Amino acid sequence: MRKITYALKKMLLIATVLVFMSTFMVSAQGSEEKAETLTIYAGLLEEHAALVAQEFQKATGIKTNFVRMSGGEILARIRAESANPQASIWYGGGSLTFIEADNLGLLHRYKSPTAEVISDQFKDPNGAWTGIYSGYLGFVADKEWLDAEGLEMPQVWDDLLKPEFKGELVFAHPGSSSTAYNVLVTMLQLKGEEAGWEYLQKLNENVRQYTKSGSGGGRMIQLHEVGLTIGYLHDAIAFKREGYDHMTFTAPADGTGYEIGAVGIIKDAPELEAAKKFVDWCLTPEAQELGQTVNALQFLTHPDAVPPEEVRQLVGTKLIDQDDVWAGENRSAFLEKFNALTRTQSL
Repeated sequence: MRKITYALKKMLLIATVLVFMSTFMVSAQGSEEKAETLTIYAGLLEEHAALVAQEFQKATGIKTNFVRMSGGEILARIRAESANPQASIWYGGGSLTFIEADNLGLLHRYKSPTAEVISDQFKDPNGAWTGIYSGYLGFVADKEWLDAEGLEMPQVWDDLLKPEFKGELVFAHPGSSSTAYNVLVTMLQLKGEEAGWEYLQKLNENVRQYTKSGSGGGRMIQLHEVGLTIGYLHDAIAFKREGYDHMTFTAPADGTGYEIGAVGIIKDAPELEAAKKFVDWCLTPEAQELGQTVNALQFLTHPDAVPPEEVRQLVGTKLIDQDDVWAGENRSAFLEKFNALTRTQSL
């Protein structure tokens, strides 16, 4: 009888241990699910990227990290890491670079249900990328410098070739910056390819420096380090909002190019489900409107998203008839030719 009682106790003990271990394993598995993560390569303002990562993590519980780079740098990084991707989302930067990435097979095509209401002009038909904002190219100058030199603000693209601007013009390199690549293809479309290349070669003679980032020239004007730059006008508006009243800007009267800032999922993303959740979330009006709280003052792509009041002054800007597919498909060839004509290379 004692042996039977002992055996029963032993069986009960084993059963209790098994139940405990089973409960622990389920609990641990649940903890692993809650510890979902997401890594983003961000091609927009550092403050904007940080806020978006913070708010997405707050909304979903997914631990979110980001690395800030220019659009061209992100493309180079995901290309180099294609055999072993280290990030899952590409967020921000011009769609022209996304188009080249898709042509290279570097993006995971995903049609978000949130994107259904976004206009076709702001998204890839196959879901490779979706637009989150748009912005217009223009001229930005140090008004104090213009006044001191007795110079007029440039009004058309050919004004940038004037000898008085030699050595005072700074803007980004198209190899590292999606902003600057937009400048390049804007010229080829506005003037025609032959005349466009001639213009870029002449413009190069007035350029003091090619920066890595599209906003780099604006930062130099902010500090009175240079007189003139080419960039997105919403960045100039943001600088003025920060109190830099010496900065002035204008849209080219003969027409200008525009960007569509985009989001996409990197091919073979290690955090694919989290990446899909991020795309769904970041396309919502609430997520798109976050940027203006940290001085990212672009037009927004969701029809229900309210853009910053300050950019309304840009409504009516003369835009070129822009062919983004052509520009994206020819990016590598155009950059090679630009480097040869200007004897420069990506920074």
